[in-house]
This record gives sequence, structure tokens and C-alpha cells, in this order.
Amino acid sequence: MNKRLLNSRFYQILTLVIVLVLILCIRLFVLTVIQHDSWNASADSQNTKEITTEAPRGKILDRYGREIATNRQIFTVTFNVSGLSTEEINTTSYNLVNILEANGDEYVDNFPIVIEAGEYRYSYDDEKAQWLAKQSFSQDMTAEQAFNALRNQYEIDPHVDRYEAAEELQTTYGVYPPINIRSMTYTYDSEKEEFLEKYELDTDLSAQEAFAQLRDKYKISDDLSDDEARKIFRIRDEIKTLGYNKYLSSTIAKDVSNDTVVYVEEMSSEMKGVEIGSETVRYYPNGNTLSHVIGYMGSISDYQYEEYVTEKGYNAKDLIGKDGIEASMESYLKGVDGVKSVRVNSSGDYISTISETDPVAGKNVYLTVDLELQKTAESALAQAIQAVQTGSTFRGEYGSTRMSKFANCGSGAAVAIDVETGDVLAMASYPDYDPNIFAEGITTEDWASVQSTNPRDLLAPTPLYNVATKASVQPGSTFKPVTAVAALQCGLDPSKSIRDTGHVTVGDRTWGCSAWNSYRGTHGWQDMATGIQNSCNYYFYCIATGKDWGTGASLGYDEEISIEKIMEVAQEFGLGQETGIELDETTTPLASAERKMEGTKDSLWSYLYSTAVNYWPTSVTEDEEALRKDIDTIVSWTEENPSRGEIINRIKEQTSVEEDKVETVTDICKYSYFNQAQWTVGDEFNISIGQGDNAYTPLQMANYVATLGNYGVRNQVSIVKGIEGIGETEKDAPYTIDVEKEDMEKVIEGMRRVVKNGTLSGIFAGFPVEVAGKTGTAEKDGYINPTDEVAYVKSHLSSIVSGVSWSDVEAAMKQLMKDDPERYPTENDAVDDALIEASGNKVTQSQIDKYKETYDEFAWVVTMAPADDPKIAVVVMLVQGGISYNAGPVAREIIGKYLDLEGQYEEADFTTKMQ
Repeated sequence: MNKRLLNSRFYQILTLVIVLVLILCIRLFVLTVIQHDSWNASADSQNTKEITTEAPRGKILDRYGREIATNRQIFTVTFNVSGLSTEEINTTSYNLVNILEANGDEYVDNFPIVIEAGEYRYSYDDEKAQWLAKQSFSQDMTAEQAFNALRNQYEIDPHVDRYEAAEELQTTYGVYPPINIRSMTYTYDSEKEEFLEKYELDTDLSAQEAFAQLRDKYKISDDLSDDEARKIFRIRDEIKTLGYNKYLSSTIAKDVSNDTVVYVEEMSSEMKGVEIGSETVRYYPNGNTLSHVIGYMGSISDYQYEEYVTEKGYNAKDLIGKDGIEASMESYLKGVDGVKSVRVNSSGDYISTISETDPVAGKNVYLTVDLELQKTAESALAQAIQAVQTGSTFRGEYGSTRMSKFANCGSGAAVAIDVETGDVLAMASYPDYDPNIFAEGITTEDWASVQSTNPRDLLAPTPLYNVATKASVQPGSTFKPVTAVAALQCGLDPSKSIRDTGHVTVGDRTWGCSAWNSYRGTHGWQDMATGIQNSCNYYFYCIATGKDWGTGASLGYDEEISIEKIMEVAQEFGLGQETGIELDETTTPLASAERKMEGTKDSLWSYLYSTAVNYWPTSVTEDEEALRKDIDTIVSWTEENPSRGEIINRIKEQTSVEEDKVETVTDICKYSYFNQAQWTVGDEFNISIGQGDNAYTPLQMANYVATLGNYGVRNQVSIVKGIEGIGETEKDAPYTIDVEKEDMEKVIEGMRRVVKNGTLSGIFAGFPVEVAGKTGTAEKDGYINPTDEVAYVKSHLSSIVSGVSWSDVEAAMKQLMKDDPERYPTENDAVDDALIEASGNKVTQSQIDKYKETYDEFAWVVTMAPADDPKIAVVVMLVQGGISYNAGPVAREIIGKYLDLEGQYEEADFTTKMQ
């Protein structure tokens, strides 16, 4: 029985083994025979890697083919550690850096542990501290607090979310805070954490502890000091960044000397893995010239990763166009990278080359600008601004002019457009920068050099900011030809004379002409030509309303004129609209009753929110939701504009405003906001002369003047002439304004008189051709914030208020920052309210601002030439230029150079249209 059972079990086991072996054989047959090709391909794919060779970037050239952006061939030193031991890598790295240093060549230093005088620090911490200090932020400020402080500083609408706010900071103000918007953490902190994780180190290690562990990990000789060991880690960090891709070479140094090239090639047997290579880098042969048009290169950011790396196949380390033509034409300028397929082993070491394709260069982009004319525009603009700052003489090729002094004039723009085509011939913005500093990745120091000189002053010079396309400001009297055309369309007789009485009084408000405001004079009888020549506000008040305000008589229009009509014509001229240029540009909505109402609501909301501590109890100011609800409630009454008594009752019943502050809040809302929100005849007056809610960029103004010179035919603006191999830029069909050519000539006649006998007569005296033009100035409300508000208050404290000590203010300031870090992230943000609080609310903001400078006026000049058959339109705007006359010499130099250059060169020819 037992024997029989034993035999039975034996055969069962044997059968099972046979079945398993049979299954294994069948599976082996499937894998090695039937699925051989599939598995072989899979194995090849795992052992095959691709190495890309970056394609040369396409050139950027002017309309005549002169190089603006090109590529420069340089020698590089690369290090491939495939097959090398740890000791060999260390020895070769140390020898290599010594050679580079001996020959004066710079080499990579992305290793973030800094050693100075025996002190060990993370460079990330240094950079964060420097950034916070530059913003006047406290060193313990969180990323979210810093971001909110920037929102307040740049007056970003508090209603928009953080992503929209970040976009506005970047696109409008050129501010790129080192903050991850999604997680609200400093990028410096995340980069430090990534560095430590890359080396499998604890993320809480100090810099000295991390360095010591790395020495042990990579067996750095004890004979070397930490400073010497760090040189090795500068190389090793580049190698580590490659991860398991040992078949790739790390670039250790770029643009090395011939001495280094010769040495490495001669000592190749002793320096295993080190090779001399060559590559192209972006090069701008004209330095700062056209910097705002060209733009600059930069690394692919986190938010761009998906678009460029995932979708378009870029290498994560590629540099891309970040601004200007480099950005807008990226898809054409970027070439097709070469690819070398190599076989590697399981450790990632190189074995052999399978195939290789050569890179294909990007396409060349031709601009509409004339490089010589551009240099004239930039030189003239820079000299004019510098002369205005000092009140010295502008000395140009076509004349000299003594400038009136306005020391705060620090920026401006000049734009020249071909009247018949809309092509940009020159576009200058000051201050500018050298895009070469971005060509291989910008340093922290260079990045700081192109930021605002005073982040607390929105008009402070900022090298990266393109004033020509982004500064949307009031145009002043240069807008008056728009009002003239609107009146002509409504039936104004341009020869009809109106007697200037000097001013118009409506209610308790007076609107005066410049002659009246200056010396109680008048311009006498004015028709359209003399009204434009003398820039007579009174004349334009009348034609903008269809009424002679002196006699009360109608001007007899066929169609009623209104602000809506004037804005309709402004829109036809391209004002407040995108021009079509291939660059980022700012557009401000045209003036309207709705825009004024919404603007007033936003201003009231911001005022109440920023001064809430003065009117609400602490229990509300510390409750964000409750405070916002109260402010929303008050702002919602703006359109209704209740009586003073009604507002008092509503504030008491519907909000938590402190009882003794109810009447103060009521009067502020009623008289400073509610009453001002309604559209009045005063708004019509202001709009008609280019003040009020008018706001346009120099580029839009140039397009408008070109349209005037083209007798009402508006072209799409372009700065790209075409792309080599693709063709010429194809534009939208021109738009024609419904106005008779004869009427347009009447407007231009007035502008001719401005140059002959008006404000530009001194500038263009003796000029070889007749020029038509118009001047204008526009005010900027408010005070210039000093770089350091704390220092300002401290130095003027005794003049602002008596009986309050600085220690009182300092104590209140620290308490405000402690109680409400969101609203008071910096001492500069807190000091004014601290002074108000320390004074027992006796001090007002106006008293604090009393010793600050006010803004000088924007200076505008718009011109076209020759006046009888305009070919070029030139617009110049100086920020805080003071008087329009100061902008005139720049326009004169550009027009003069244009006339001298006309017909000298043959333009690039494109036979096909852009696809």
C-alpha cells in the first residue's frame, strides 16, 4: 500500500516536471524564434541612445541684409567620463582646471557650495538674500508674502488671481520674481533641495556637512584642500547633471584660448575623455543696437517645458528666444538639430556609433528696419535724454538745440514708420541693454543690471522695458488731429473761425487754454489750421462738443459729435488697438463712460483696502473675507451715487466701519469717487485734447501719424520684412478712414504751421524739406516714491509732524508688519501707516508726501515728412521730458538721416509670400 502510494506520488511529480519543462521550451521557442525581431528591436532601443548636435540659429538681418544677430564659432572643452574610474575622473578634472586657469580661460561653476575665508554657504541662499535685499524685503519673508508685496508695489488689480498677476508682472513690467507661483516657494529653495537629492544627500544638511560627505563619496584625495577639491566638484557637478547618460560629454569651458586648444590636443593621451570641440553661440555684432527689437535668449522655464520640450522636442538645456524677434520668430530661427545614434552598455558607457545626421541651420529673418537709421535714432534719443537731464545742448548732425532741464527724464522712445507701407524703419527705446549678456545664459549680476533702477517708482528707467511698444500714456495735444478729423466727419467747416475767449467755465470748474493759463491771454480767432498751429484748447473744446462756448451757438454739424464719435475715429487711426507688429505690445482700452466708471470703482476699492486700518477695527482688518465684503458693499454704490446722508446710514447699517470714522469714509467716497465716476462735459474737454483716459504707446501714435500722412489709409504695422526661403510678410488689407482727402490736407496744413510758425519752428529752422508736426505734453499724477521710504520718513519726520519720535514710528511699523505681514511685507510698505498711527491719525498721506518730488510731464513730438507728400512718420516721447520742445531734436535727426539714406541701398528681395 505504502509502496504503491509512493510510486503514485513519484509519477505525479514527474508529470508536473515534464509539463513545466515543456511549457518553458515552448515559451523559449516563442521568445527566440517567433518574437525574435520584436525583442531584438526592444533590446536595441534600450542600448541605443541619441546625441543631438545643436543647429546654428538663423540670422536676423536688416532690410538691406546687414547682420543684426548672427552666430559665432567658438572652441569648447568637453569631458566624457565613459569607462573612467573615480580616481581617473578626479585626476583629469583637477589637471584640466589648472590648465584652464593657467591660460586665463573661464570654466563652468554651477556647483552651489561656496567656500570663502573658511565659511561654507549655498549659493542659492546668497542669491535669495540678494534678491530680497534688492526689493527691500525682510530676509525672513515667505515667497507668498514677497509675491503679494510685488502685487501691491506694481498696483496689480487685487481681484485677479496669482497666475494672472504673475503674467502682468512679466509682460507689462518685465519683473520675473524667483518664485514658483503654483507652490508659492522660492525657486532658490527648490533648486537647493534638487541639488542635494541629486547626490542622494539629506536635504537638511548644512553646506559644510554636504561638502564633507561629497568628499568622502567621491574619494577626493586628502592631499587637496577644500578649495582645491571644489575645483574638481565644479567639473563633477556637470557630469552628475547627465545622470546615467555617460555616453554624453559635459561641456566644461567655452570660447577657450588657442593655448588651451593646442595643449589639450597635444596631451590627449594623458587627458582621457577630454576633447576640443566647436559650437556656435548667439552673437550681436552691434551690441546694444536694436536690443528691444531683437530681444534676448534664455533658458526654458518650468511653465514653458511642456510646450518646448514635450511638444516641440527641444532639449531641456536649449536656449530659446524669450523676448522680441528672437521669441516671436523662434519657430523660424530654430534649426533642425543633428542626431547621432550610439550604442551603449548597461552602465551607459559608449560602445559604437550607429548612424549620424547633420544639423540644418535655422532660417534667416529680415527686418524692415534700416540699421543706419536705427543707430541714428538710438544715438539721438540717448543724447537728448542726457541733455535734458542736465539742461545742456543737444548737438546733432542736422542742428544743435539747447534743452530745458528736467533732471528726472531717464527714459523714452522714438519710432519711425514708412507712411505708405506701415513698415517700421527704426524703433528706439532708452535705456537699452546688450543682448550678448544673455547669449550663453545670463549671470545674476548681469540680470540685476537690466532691472528697474527704482522698483518703487513705476516710471523709473528699466533697460529691459520696451518704452516704444509698452508705455501706454496720455498723448497730450498730439491727439488733437484726431478730434479735428472727427469734427470734420460730423460736418465741421475747417475754415470757420471761432473766437478764443481763453477759457470755458462749467459749474465751479474752469478749463483754460495755454495762453489763458499762462498769462490770461487768448489766441483770438481760430480756424482749424490756426487752432492746430497754436494748439488752442478752447478751439478744440468747441469742435469736440459742436458748440461755440463763447456765444453758445451751434457749429452746425450734420451729425452729432460725442466722445464715442471721437473714440471711434481714434480707433480707425489704430489708437488703443494692436498694431499687428511682431512684438509684444500694450493696448489700453479707449476712453468711455463705462471705462471711467470701472476705473473709479477699482481705484476706490484699492484705496479702501490699502487704508483699511484707518477705518475698520482690527477684528475686520485681520479677517480678509469680512474686509473684502465690506469694501465690495461700499463700492457697489458707485453708479447709484447716493446722497451723503444715505451713504452715512448705509455704512452704519451694512458695514463694520468704526463709528467715529463713518463720516470720513462717507466724504471720501462721495466727493473723491462717486461724484467723479459720472461722465461729464469736463471729460469731453479732456478727451478732446489728449488728456483724461487717453493712453497710447509711441508705436500706436506713429501708426496714427503715418495714417494721417497717408490721407486716411492705415496699414498693418510690421517689423519683419520676410523670411529667407519662405517669403515676404503678408499683411492684412489696408483700412481706409471715411474722410475726404481735402479735409485731411486741412489737418496736415495745421501741422505744417506748427513747424513753420509754431512750437517746432526753432527745431526745423533751415531744414532742407518741409515737415508737418504736432507737439504735446501730458501730466502724470502722484509723487515719485524714493527708493527707501523709511529713510525718507526718518529724514523728514520733524517737518511732517511734531511730537512724534522715530522710536514711536519704528515700534508701530514693527507691530504692523507683525500683525499683518500680507499687507505690510516690508518696512517701506509699513512706515507711512506707522507714522499715521503713531501720530494718533493726525498726519495724512498728503502731509507725508509733501517733501517728495512730483512727476514732470511726458514730452511728445509727432512728425511727418516731406509735408507735401509724406514718406516717413516719426514719433518721439520722453518720459518726464517736461516740455515737448525737448523731444524735437530727435525727430529732426531721424528725418534728416532718412532723407540722406534714401535710395542708397538695394533692399532684400522676396519673391514668395510668407506661408
